[in-house]
Amino acid sequence: MGSETPDRKKVHLNFFETACTGNHECAGQWSRPGDNSRTKDSLEYYIEMAKMGEKAGITAIFFADTYAGHDVYGGNMDAVFRAGVQVAQLDPLVIISAMAAVTKSISFGVTGSTSYIPPFPLARTFSSLDHLTKGRIAWNVVTSWSQAAADAFGKELVPHDQRYEIADEYMDIMYRLWNASWADGAQMWDREKHIAYEPSKIKKINHDGKHLKLHARHQMHPSPQRTPVIFQAGTSKVGQAFAAKHAEAVYIGGLVPSQAAYQIKAAREIAQAAGRDPTTIKFFAAINPIIGRTMEQAQAKFAEAQEHADVVGALAQFSGYTGIDMSKYPLDEELKLDTSNPKESAVQGFLGNFGDSQKDGDVWTPRKLGLKIAIGGFHPSPVGTPAMVADIMEQWIDEADVDGFNMAYISNPGSFEDICELLIPELRRRGLLFDGYAVPGGTFRENLLRQPGQKTLRSDHYGSRFKFEDEPDEPQMAKDVAT
Repeated sequence: MGSETPDRKKVHLNFFETACTGNHECAGQWSRPGDNSRTKDSLEYYIEMAKMGEKAGITAIFFADTYAGHDVYGGNMDAVFRAGVQVAQLDPLVIISAMAAVTKSISFGVTGSTSYIPPFPLARTFSSLDHLTKGRIAWNVVTSWSQAAADAFGKELVPHDQRYEIADEYMDIMYRLWNASWADGAQMWDREKHIAYEPSKIKKINHDGKHLKLHARHQMHPSPQRTPVIFQAGTSKVGQAFAAKHAEAVYIGGLVPSQAAYQIKAAREIAQAAGRDPTTIKFFAAINPIIGRTMEQAQAKFAEAQEHADVVGALAQFSGYTGIDMSKYPLDEELKLDTSNPKESAVQGFLGNFGDSQKDGDVWTPRKLGLKIAIGGFHPSPVGTPAMVADIMEQWIDEADVDGFNMAYISNPGSFEDICELLIPELRRRGLLFDGYAVPGGTFRENLLRQPGQKTLRSDHYGSRFKFEDEPDEPQMAKDVAT
């Protein structure tokens, strides 16, 4: 590795961000000198990030979002509030238009839940953003899993597989609103005939399904992409099937390439069996590097991150993800989990994935786990020079067949500056990054696929079958009433 390889597979880089003041992944890092994450309640933070990303050729800024908060650790949220991790969360959907206004080509992906947000307003929101960004928007489709989120929306927490069943029906409604409610050319602005929008080219969507009902015309005329780029992150069997059917980009987990390789291969095979070109589904791995011009610089940055890490806050975050109250385990005693409990057994397997950080004879304690998590532990978090980090990313490309990386951060703006100034030049030298945007000023889909002109869903995507001409006409009674 490390030599110039112009014929190598090229990949995308996204910034991985949230609108949580403090930090999303790395508990306590807001306290570092120079860290600006406490200013995430200002537009300036996001505007500067967007400008930095576009200047460096970043494909997109991926906004993860969650609802409510983690209250598993000790039965309350005290630890996450103190740590400033995944709390004080702005709605990222309202930030995007300001970021788009100061950029031309970088795109934006935002989370939206099929479990709690009704289809009609979410379809309008994404169409609005697609218009305002000139087609630079993606929807990260999630099925909300936490009890806290269910409580916040006044809903019952639905079992896992049923959430995907609902999501599948939800997607049909969204495709119908975006692609079948308005025909091309419905927007006329014909002064002579005095027609703004041609009524015969607009249809009401009537859906009476098992889980959802909707009777409405889409509130927006067709946007540049019609359907935003569809992101998804399911790893279960039903999640993989959902991704193979709907996703154009998939956020993939795993601490080492071998963990992701099987999932990517399986998802591509499912998509191919469904008639899709499997290479058009783009898989993004997350990585959280600490980069220095020298190894000594990188190690010094790592030591500073350790100094400011909030171990208890990180454990509270981990408790929220796993449903296990980690406060019941003494911080400095060996972590002995009850493997007869499915949740704790899964965590035991998770700890096994961290084996590369353990010395022979070492044992896991809650403090050690919290420290690991507080410094990017949910993702690969290499510490080293640009060449060393690039070697690891190259391994992911070769072994797991990823198409890009969601670049997470320890502390901002330092982490993103190091990615732009140190890492990206090394990746370009190796021929691993695309040289600029395929369509400067173009849509997200065009730049993701590197296919100029491909603004709407590809013809082999399930959602492309929903078309205006195939949508049933309204019942005659409804037409008469409207008249």
